[in-house]
Amino acid sequence: MAIIIIRTLIVYFTLLIMMRLLGKRQLGEMELSEFVVAALVADLASHPLQDLGIPMINGIVPVLTLFCCEVFISWAAMKSIRLRAILFGKPGVLIKDGQIMQQEMEKNRFTADELMQELRNQGCMDISKIKYAILETDGRVNVIKYPAEMPLTAAQMEIDCPDTGYPLIVISAGRIVESNLKRLSLDAGWLKNELQAKKIDCTDKVYLMTVNSAHQSFIALKEDAE
Repeated sequence: MAIIIIRTLIVYFTLLIMMRLLGKRQLGEMELSEFVVAALVADLASHPLQDLGIPMINGIVPVLTLFCCEVFISWAAMKSIRLRAILFGKPGVLIKDGQIMQQEMEKNRFTADELMQELRNQGCMDISKIKYAILETDGRVNVIKYPAEMPLTAAQMEIDCPDTGYPLIVISAGRIVESNLKRLSLDAGWLKNELQAKKIDCTDKVYLMTVNSAHQSFIALKEDAE
């Protein structure tokens, strides 16, 4: 039993480190080469766990090799536009000027039902109001509406909006995040006064509290404290 646990931990942390080294881009979206690596790694990593007779090195080396290949391919694709197009393909325009590009749909084996589903996911019900719908290389569909169909912005209305900055978490599940308080140039005294102003007597009752650069706060209490 101990051997199984140790082998599992070795495989787990090896995969964890390798995925971390690949970077956040690969974790957030998956291109063709990344999908192939993920499928092969899932199979290769399971063999040393299923059969204790297989040396651990026989499972780790192929996984490391695949990750090295993926890192090299990602680096090469960054340097070469042609290689990037060959490996990852090019975006396809599914809708242009309110018209469905049927040949592009067939080329990408994209059905009308799938297109409508993607449009509904983005809150687009009327195809005639869409300037472009682009099928990205990772399989996502991005929709660009006509300018007249887009919501007005403060800049277009010539309204001056103050920049309140990025909100940081200062309390998480009742615990104070000291590092974020320092980044905001605040201290425990300010935090105590802010909670008292909201009639909160202790941080244990707070599930989440965020503060932006303008020192504006948002507080969500724990369910049992409301």
